[in-house]
Amino acid sequence: MDAHVTESAGTPDGPEGDGSESSSEHGRRRHWLRWGALGASVVVLAAAGAGWMLYQKLEGNITTDTGTAAELKRYEAERPAALVHDAENILLIGSDSRADKNAEYGRDSGTQRSDTAILLHLAADRKSATAVSIPRDLMTDVPRCRKPGGQESQARFAQFNSAFEQGGAACTIRTVENLTGIRIDHHMIVDFTGFKRMVNAVHGVEVCLKEPIKDEEAHLELPAGQQRLNGEQALGYVRARYSLGNGSDTERMGRQQQFLGALVKKVQSNGVLLNPTRLYPVLDAATSSLTTDSGLDSLRELYELVRSLRGIPTEKVQFLTVPRRPYSLNANRDELVQPDAAQLFNLLRNDLGVTVSAEPREAEAEGTAPPDNEPEAMGRDRKPDAAEPSGEPTGQAPTYKGTTAANGMCA
Repeated sequence: MDAHVTESAGTPDGPEGDGSESSSEHGRRRHWLRWGALGASVVVLAAAGAGWMLYQKLEGNITTDTGTAAELKRYEAERPAALVHDAENILLIGSDSRADKNAEYGRDSGTQRSDTAILLHLAADRKSATAVSIPRDLMTDVPRCRKPGGQESQARFAQFNSAFEQGGAACTIRTVENLTGIRIDHHMIVDFTGFKRMVNAVHGVEVCLKEPIKDEEAHLELPAGQQRLNGEQALGYVRARYSLGNGSDTERMGRQQQFLGALVKKVQSNGVLLNPTRLYPVLDAATSSLTTDSGLDSLRELYELVRSLRGIPTEKVQFLTVPRRPYSLNANRDELVQPDAAQLFNLLRNDLGVTVSAEPREAEAEGTAPPDNEPEAMGRDRKPDAAEPSGEPTGQAPTYKGTTAANGMCA
């Protein structure tokens, strides 16, 4: 009997051995089930709360540029129309402001210029993306723009990057639209700190240097050979000018394009876009120093943009500089090479394919002078042959000097 009692006590069966549960055991089970459910709920709510906090933090990082939209609306009648539905043109502006956290890169003069300007064209089918650098020293027509104080400046023939100093992003957008005939749908402004954080978020980018670099102005000193650049080093590398190559801004833009291509390739190859744990620091870095229009100022809108791009093959992410040559009145300034530039703008405006190659065209490589039947000078009385706002491209488009994200910097 004792053995039987001991065995029964160790089973869930009741005293009668019929499978029923004692009231005390049943109570204990219900007690633990209640606590287990409560604990699981706390974990779920905590995770949801943490997720919401992270979302709010990223959302709060973005600065919305409402003033630019108001200014563009003021000049709407002068702006070109969009020709292709679903194609998008985004102007990326790199600010050279030395204020606040960027003070270490030079004296703050109270003004800022667009140190880098890239027109990013996203094809309507999202099967290609083309990024076109616009030289900061390009001589072009800057339209009349409202200054921060409210006064309106006069239209003038001037350096491209003076538009940002004169009238901010709105003036820069309208200058690009006048130059290209392409409607700008969105814009983003990124400062030095934002660029550094992006590079650090992907744990650096590989570069190969044929010669060592020492550039005090760019805060950069690197040995020759293959190495991984962190954010601070990468910023110095893309800003360096006088210590590398021939010291031209065109050569610096080429390095910027190669570096951005390598950055895109690393983000795609590392699966960052599909891994939330790895994606968060990239998003935090990308949004922390980002100013954008109201059409891209939320995580949802940025996510939709990124999602539409992640399927583009790296060989279809192209980088090039608008065809340029030394300005005839000042070799330190640039002017457009025609008809190459007009053909490029027509291709982008009509959402047609652009072909790039590492091999330079003769006119770009040599910086040839204008033909004999053209005036030597390009001043206020003679503007570059601007692309028309509409119409089909004419003639055979050239292959433009450029690179793609598929080309590594250490190939």
